[in-house]
Amino acid sequence: MTTGAYTRRRALDEEQAMWKRTARGVFLVEPNRVEIRDFELPDPASDEAIVRVAGCGLCHTDISFYTGAVKTRHPLPLILGHEISGTVAHASPPFDVLIGHRVIVPAVLPCGRCDLCEAGRDNACTAQAMPGNHIHGGFATHVVVPARHLMPLEFLDGHRLPDLAVIADAVTTPYQALKRARVQSGDLVIVIGVGGIGTFGVQIARALGAQVAAIDVADERLAQADALGAQWTFNPRAIDAKTIKAKLLADTQVSTARWRILEMSGTVAGQELAWALLVPASTLGVIGFTMDRPEIRLSNLMAFDAVAFGSWGCSPRLYPEVIQMALSRRIQISPFVEPHSLDDAPDLFTRLANGEHRAKRPVLLPY
Repeated sequence: MTTGAYTRRRALDEEQAMWKRTARGVFLVEPNRVEIRDFELPDPASDEAIVRVAGCGLCHTDISFYTGAVKTRHPLPLILGHEISGTVAHASPPFDVLIGHRVIVPAVLPCGRCDLCEAGRDNACTAQAMPGNHIHGGFATHVVVPARHLMPLEFLDGHRLPDLAVIADAVTTPYQALKRARVQSGDLVIVIGVGGIGTFGVQIARALGAQVAAIDVADERLAQADALGAQWTFNPRAIDAKTIKAKLLADTQVSTARWRILEMSGTVAGQELAWALLVPASTLGVIGFTMDRPEIRLSNLMAFDAVAFGSWGCSPRLYPEVIQMALSRRIQISPFVEPHSLDDAPDLFTRLANGEHRAKRPVLLPY
């Protein structure tokens, strides 16, 4: 037996030895109440795998589900959590080859068979499964997910597996948006909201060679964006959209056809600001989500001959590119996440729902 085959066999044997039917998870039982419960794992279907969770990131969307501001597709009780890394513990053929492999679970798991998937718009698949929304999620010791889109991590290159969980949303979501906006070297990328996903949006834009302006209401986030390479930072509580636009027009010397305005705050104020920053032939992307309704003049899109688009999550097709950028440290991840025990979940949900801001994204560890 070769060294590689022996290592693989040992990893598989160790994973099978740890396999247990009883799991533990954080269930949302009603708005503003979660409970940690034991539950029995089912036999995975032929197209599913059971992943032993290493870490699961807690993001703004989870809080929206927690408060009831956004309804989950799956009825309660439901285990939340869609930013998942872990190790495949069990799967049926042909996916049993993944047993023992470390993986990222994409937050958007398209069916792969519908007309949208076949048209290359699989992230808009109406039959998709999103952990923590359509199916039980990753705030648990184990999660059962469709196996076809699992992203193996052959090497960690010094990264901690739980930290990489945030690739599944916080990193891939802005990456898809930047790709959809066709960002190229020398473009001006304006990131509105440099929190959970915006921090990585700044990094990816810089990695692609773009100039970056960061906008946020929190000065500490702006300082962080500056350290990550943003050439301009603006706090809209101190400077209005007209002045921001004038400053960028004067400083950048970039054609307005190369302005890429990306709204990542998920707030009505951020969306209204993004609309106010439209310039001739610019491109605007809406990536953050809010149930609030902005007051905008839609005709500005026509008057500026501009383009606006929405971007939901990230297609699994783009994950290999993002994983490579993360493992090669073109994108920094570990400095922007913080580990927490699964037992901390009830307190974390309460604090975040009450408006507490954290400089780092919480990642819940089940072990």
